[in-house]
Amino acid sequence: MCNLYNLSTNQQAIRDLARVMQDILGNLKPSLDVYPDRAAPVVRNTPEWRELARLA
Repeated sequence: MCNLYNLSTNQQAIRDLARVMQDILGNLKPSLDVYPDRAAPVVRNTPEWRELARLA
């Protein structure tokens, strides 16, 4: 399966756009291709805040 998505922005831009309150992602490499079987950055809602995490 070919990848349909890539990530070409930086971590701070994602935090600003999504109004992330907690960042547990670590360092995000630029131009990251997003594949279905690899972890990727995701913004998710928790009961306390919105967080940026790396999920598979």
